[in-house]
Amino acid sequence: MDTLLSVFPSDSTPLTVLGDFNLPSDKLHSSGLLNSFSLSVNSCPPTHKEGNVLDLVFTHLFPATDMTATPLHISDNHLVSFTITLPILPKHNSQHLSHPPKPPLSLLPSLPDHDSFSSLLLNSATDTLLSSLSSTMDLLCPLSTIRKKNSSTAPWLSDVLHNNRRELRSVVRKWKKSKLDTDLISYRTLLSKFSLDMTSAKNYFYKEKLETSAQDPRKLHNIFSSLLNPPAPPSPSSLTTEDFATFYTEKIERICQTFTSLPTSSTSHSQHSTTPSLMQLSTVAAKEVLQITRSCNPTICPLDPIPSAMLQTISPDLLPFITTVINGSLTSGHVPTVFKKARVIPILKKPALDPSDISNYRPVSLLSFLSKILERVNQSGFKAAHSTETALLAVTEKLHAARSAKLSSFLILLDLSAAVDTVNHKTLLSTLRSLGICGTAWEWFAFYLDGRSYQWCNSINPTLTKVIRESGASRSVFH
Repeated sequence: MDTLLSVFPSDSTPLTVLGDFNLPSDKLHSSGLLNSFSLSVNSCPPTHKEGNVLDLVFTHLFPATDMTATPLHISDNHLVSFTITLPILPKHNSQHLSHPPKPPLSLLPSLPDHDSFSSLLLNSATDTLLSSLSSTMDLLCPLSTIRKKNSSTAPWLSDVLHNNRRELRSVVRKWKKSKLDTDLISYRTLLSKFSLDMTSAKNYFYKEKLETSAQDPRKLHNIFSSLLNPPAPPSPSSLTTEDFATFYTEKIERICQTFTSLPTSSTSHSQHSTTPSLMQLSTVAAKEVLQITRSCNPTICPLDPIPSAMLQTISPDLLPFITTVINGSLTSGHVPTVFKKARVIPILKKPALDPSDISNYRPVSLLSFLSKILERVNQSGFKAAHSTETALLAVTEKLHAARSAKLSSFLILLDLSAAVDTVNHKTLLSTLRSLGICGTAWEWFAFYLDGRSYQWCNSINPTLTKVIRESGASRSVFH
């Protein structure tokens, strides 16, 4: 005991020591241990079902008051509760949230008719659609200030368990007030039943979760990792949005400076000269736009004028306007300026990493929902039924075939740092032109890469942002 207490400083730091010591109080007072470390023993009622005081609470500089011992059905020892004086914690941050009601069939009466909307320029039409969505959202769901919760409710807590817990707390208060044996028996009975119901609910929840993820090894791994190694709460970080923006910009520039000199455009064209194969991007039908809109994951992005889930719900009413914007972009070779904005949030690569080390973060780019719909019209990556497993199977098959033919094989695996973020835009556009992509099809990619802007947002304090704009000569942004 004295070895343990000697670790703590003997200054004005408050200290609380508690546990099952199983020692008589008179022996503790005679040992001189309390006087040596300026500890005081707080009086406590019997903490064992046999009437003995086994659990003790020692305090330094501040007393423990209102000590009670509550019997438990799962242990011979009682639950010891007490009150100590602690510094006042800062108030919780308030958030401005809106609670959207169920949208009506026609949400946007302020939008012009479709003929007038089609006659607008691309940027004007897009701004009109987004401003109408935003203004209607403000009318239906004005912002309100609520208190932010520190933790989320456990997913297995059903309404029945909530009611049982509420009833159990009521019985506890009744027993503490009356101190009657009948109330104590009622409390123990309800506590035992609630504990069994809680265990059963947890078992059913995780059994259902494991069965639904039986065919997905990645989900199974994440479930077992969360159960066996729950992530620790993240420590506060002093990093600012300016730090993140500067670090990743300099990182990409350093990587790009290590590249060898790239061939000129004329040399590249002479080596890959070909006839034009794609001069104009094809338009999409309204039915296809509706299918893409409903199949997209309704993730939340602060750049969206309304929640993505609500936009999916009213998409049949907005379908002519969304289709006009998308087809106008594909046929003109231009991309609306508002679609070239992104919000970048740094997240820790692994929960156990040091949050004060800026290199332990990965930038995640959030795009507006309509921007993702435009990209998915002609998306070639991250498609359904197209994963890295297919490529791994193909490589494995080639290795097996080479071994059967008694040939030697060499496999080189590369993990490029910031591979997507360091793509040179000029080289990319030059390569597309050499492959036969020209006209408005090539212009669409050029406008898509030019004039993009991204807004750095601190995950600790979302109100602190850093906006950076890029030109067409810059590297690609974090996607």
